[in-house]
Amino acid sequence: MRVQRLVMPVTGAESWTVLDEALVTVEPAERFLAHLAAVERSPNTVRAYAHSLALWFEWLGLRGRVWDDAGIEDVSTFVRWLRAPADNVIVLDASAARRSEATVNRHLAGLFAFYDFHARAGVELAADLVAWRRVPRGSYKPFLHHVTAGRAIPTRPVKLKAPRRLPGSLSVEEITAILGACERLRDRFLFALLAETGMRIGQALGLRHADFVSRRREVSIVPRSDNVNGARAKTRTITTLPISAPLVRLYSDYMHTEYGELDCDYIFVNLWAEPVGRPLRYQAVAKLVARLRASTGIDPPWV
Repeated sequence: MRVQRLVMPVTGAESWTVLDEALVTVEPAERFLAHLAAVERSPNTVRAYAHSLALWFEWLGLRGRVWDDAGIEDVSTFVRWLRAPADNVIVLDASAARRSEATVNRHLAGLFAFYDFHARAGVELAADLVAWRRVPRGSYKPFLHHVTAGRAIPTRPVKLKAPRRLPGSLSVEEITAILGACERLRDRFLFALLAETGMRIGQALGLRHADFVSRRREVSIVPRSDNVNGARAKTRTITTLPISAPLVRLYSDYMHTEYGELDCDYIFVNLWAEPVGRPLRYQAVAKLVARLRASTGIDPPWV
């Protein structure tokens, strides 16, 4: 199975699909992924679900199973296959597993979302992979009970218990080392912005100049679905954050020294690689992080 990137010819919107060994679209997966793209789910979400479904259909092919005739026992065997270093190996020690519990749960989330979609479309056997839990009618009402109004809600019938991990963070010394290792003002400003505000990399890459108000020392995260670099804010409301005077000065230095007369609405753009003046993409930041990791030995948790 292969995950293939798609670009819509008119809008330029990005999506993903799953191809089989003959490079033919896997139709059930394509219907689900097209639905996600139509409701404007993040391209990164569509890509993650596409990879999960590619693994699922690969496993179905190895076992001679059909997607709409699968059940919970098949999912359990699929989980073992995901975790095993090889087909003839049974994982007894979690540290020896090929994929972590959290990674397996991400694949299961995509799998059950896929079957939930087809169950709603009338595929009866797929409905067996969606468990339904009815909210109790007793005196205790769970948080957001009013949203379900007592109706049955879908839950995942299979899920691994994953250790809870705290979000990664850097010390002041590590942040200083990363900023010192940046050779360009653009890169230094990007990582200083991430460190000070805590915003996501997608939120930073989607910033426009109008979002950065120097005189009020604030920056606004504005959700937009039309970012040409695929950046997503993953928020539905505008969020305004205070920023420091040193960060404002760094932005000003970047604008006057490197950005110059470029005609672009985006703050973070290509300056030394083609196409010059185009908004910076996730892949470019990932390469920058790799270089900083090699030079400092520090692994930034922001991307």
